[in-house]
Amino acid sequence: MPIVCKSAAEIEKMRRSGHVVRQVLEFLREMVSPGVSTMELERAAEKKIKELGAKPAFKGYYDYPCVLCTSINEEIVHGIPSEKRVLKSGDIVSIDCGAVLDGYYGDAAITVPVSGNGDLKAELRKLLEVTEASLYKGIEQARVGNSVGDVGAAVQEHVEANGFSVVREFVGHGIGTRLHEEPQVPNFGVRGQGMKLRQGMVLAIEPMVNSGKPQTRVLDDKWTAVTADGSYSAHFEHCVAVTDDGPLILTQ
Repeated sequence: MPIVCKSAAEIEKMRRSGHVVRQVLEFLREMVSPGVSTMELERAAEKKIKELGAKPAFKGYYDYPCVLCTSINEEIVHGIPSEKRVLKSGDIVSIDCGAVLDGYYGDAAITVPVSGNGDLKAELRKLLEVTEASLYKGIEQARVGNSVGDVGAAVQEHVEANGFSVVREFVGHGIGTRLHEEPQVPNFGVRGQGMKLRQGMVLAIEPMVNSGKPQTRVLDDKWTAVTADGSYSAHFEHCVAVTDDGPLILTQ
């Protein structure tokens, strides 16, 4: 599949779809508290996306049943919202959301502590801080002339320097008029290696970081990916345009 570089007008359209996703995520962040089910988050997200004039990106994608992916604690990505999954104090929940507006996709994720940082173990608080910081380290490398390896290496170096591990089986991706475009954007790599970044490329950069070992497995529902050792996992994601003026975050 060829790389699709976007024009300034297309990047502006993607900024609008990205803004929809950000508004939904910030709305859901305020909802996260003990006793709330992941299906309540799902229903609120679907309503909000519609109110903002967009369509959900995930629902029906490879038959995925929901608008959100909600992944709790040892779940890494692709957790399916359910009435039975009720948030508890001390949990962490990754909320991944995508939206389509005027034919262009936005995709972002946040990991939120349940009932505030006060109830969160210090190691989990550090996991969230390091994962989010590693996202920005990766974004900083999304520059014309750099490589995909520069992005992944920046994420990996920060994560591993802090004693955590980077998931290998799931990676970031190009995005545009499709949810997943080339290139793949791993959260590990060697500086200078891999595809060179060009003006107009748009990347979904999304570190998935485990507090234990990097190995994963997928549950019987065929979607939910969990840490093989039961350790906790965090996930943050932004869509970023590679421009002559440097990285431009479209999901701010």
